[in-house]
Amino acid sequence: MRTILFKPSPSTSPTRSTPHRHTFSDTLMDDNVENARELISKWDASRSSSLYCVDVANLFASDNRYEAQQYLNSIKDLQTAMQYYISQDPTSDKLVLAQNLMQIAMKRLEKEFYIILKSRRQHLDPESVSRTSRSSVSEFEDESEEDELSRVGEDSISEGELVSMDAMKDLKAIAECMIGAGYGKECVKIFKIIRKSVVDEALYHLNVESRLSLAQIQKMDWEVLEVKIKTWLNAVKVAVKTLFYGERVLCDKVFSSSPSLKESCFADITREGALSLFVFPENVAKCKKAPERIFRALDLYEAIADLWTEIEPIFDLESTSTIRQQVINSLNKLGEAVCAILTEFETAISKFNSKAAVPGGGIHPLTRYVMNYITFLTDYSGVLTDILADWPLTVPSPLPEAYFGSPVSADGTSTSSISIRLAWLILVMLCKLDGKAEMYKDVALSYLFLANNLQYVVNKVQKSNLKLLLGDEWMEKHEEKVRQYASNYERMGWSKVFAALPDANDNQMTTPQVTECFKRFNSSFEEAYNNQASWVVSDSKLRDQIKVSVARKLVPVYREFYGKYRQLVARKEGIVRFAPDDLENYLSDLLFGTGGSGSNLSLSTSSSVSSFSSSSGHSRGGRIR
Repeated sequence: MRTILFKPSPSTSPTRSTPHRHTFSDTLMDDNVENARELISKWDASRSSSLYCVDVANLFASDNRYEAQQYLNSIKDLQTAMQYYISQDPTSDKLVLAQNLMQIAMKRLEKEFYIILKSRRQHLDPESVSRTSRSSVSEFEDESEEDELSRVGEDSISEGELVSMDAMKDLKAIAECMIGAGYGKECVKIFKIIRKSVVDEALYHLNVESRLSLAQIQKMDWEVLEVKIKTWLNAVKVAVKTLFYGERVLCDKVFSSSPSLKESCFADITREGALSLFVFPENVAKCKKAPERIFRALDLYEAIADLWTEIEPIFDLESTSTIRQQVINSLNKLGEAVCAILTEFETAISKFNSKAAVPGGGIHPLTRYVMNYITFLTDYSGVLTDILADWPLTVPSPLPEAYFGSPVSADGTSTSSISIRLAWLILVMLCKLDGKAEMYKDVALSYLFLANNLQYVVNKVQKSNLKLLLGDEWMEKHEEKVRQYASNYERMGWSKVFAALPDANDNQMTTPQVTECFKRFNSSFEEAYNNQASWVVSDSKLRDQIKVSVARKLVPVYREFYGKYRQLVARKEGIVRFAPDDLENYLSDLLFGTGGSGSNLSLSTSSSVSSFSSSSGHSRGGRIR
């Protein structure tokens, strides 16, 4: 324990020639010293074997609270007496006695400070401190014990909370006394050591790895790193809302009498742990920019952004500015990483290469992957809007309005950055699908492929948050595009069949002409059916719409021709192969991608309407009305 030396000023130094008379003040100060000596000697910490031993009598125990307050008051009286002695005679033996008593008292308080921090640690953990504190996190204002109790008096206070409040009150009282006596450094040293161990231990139990370097993170398998990210996401909420907040409250309460000390304490206790915690997202952002990693990057960004309003006031001190800056750096790096991954994703779509066409013109794997990916991105629309606002889309030419609707939404606001970016990704994919459609030798199948995939896109948008982002106009334009593709499929796939039927106004057909017309129709219908037997339309609604449209154009015309001329060729076997209802059944069986209900149609499989009709009863879809 160090000795405090007092130097009297020249103006207050008494002269040797002037005798000092014993006054009432002398008597009062002597009484203060004597009273202090009795109480201080009783609790002389030098009698115990070690300063940092908690297995001894505790002055601030619950049954000694009155005496503890007397002890603190006696120290104040002792300070008053010392100041008086200095002003009267700085060389007096009484001053030496008072100084010795002050050292003994400070040693006792230092020990008491340590005992409270250690023995009541479970009631001074950040969670308990956070729970008992009712002050605003943005203000961290102190209040008197009476004000605090009166404010929370209406609430139910548990015994543990009362212990926590008493411990903080005792620590504050000891700290104020030691700081006032010039022993602030000793008090702060003990506080920093013990509370930093609490913070470090809490972070350890939250699985925050303080020694995890960037190089180690970059070498990790993604599966391992993803687990650590999930762990961090859980840890950061507890660390900010409970751990760091609780420490800030405790430091501010205990050292409320010294702004510089409370700032120093909080900064030294939390700096290392906070920097280790908040540098992790930045290191993750510096890893490989693979498309599947964007969702974890967004999780990290969202977690920090959501906590920023609590992080900023907790670390609003000048000495914790490096922590705030680290949080900002992590946000910026994560934002950059997200934009880089989106660019990488766009590049991957453009470079996607598969030489095999999808059988039957069905949904391409690229379509499923991209749309599922984009749909998942909409779960982060708020975060993405913030990120993309600083990273506008740059393309060689203006984005076609048809692919994202009007640049102004229905409510008059401009299309958001995320809407434009997601619309652009869909456009890049659709352009790639246009190239995939050229792989089909049959033009009708190419259009069916495009209709299938665009309908899948429309359905995904309709059933997700994408609809809100892209808007009704985008939906309407792309639904119309699906109808155009379906119409082109119908025109290219069934034009020969439509053309095989005679004009409705042709009422003067000879028997040879009728015979040739039936043969031509039989051949074209068989060809169209056999060609499309393995084609598929995945969306049931679109499939029915296509088949109804074909049937409405084909069946009524054929029914009229069939009813008018069937009798002319009835004696010729194999000429009339299809009844109108048979056409409906065959059409109903198409576009399931299963190759039809039976074998392919051919001239040898059926020689009459009756024999065909008997086999058509196995039709998959029933008649088209």
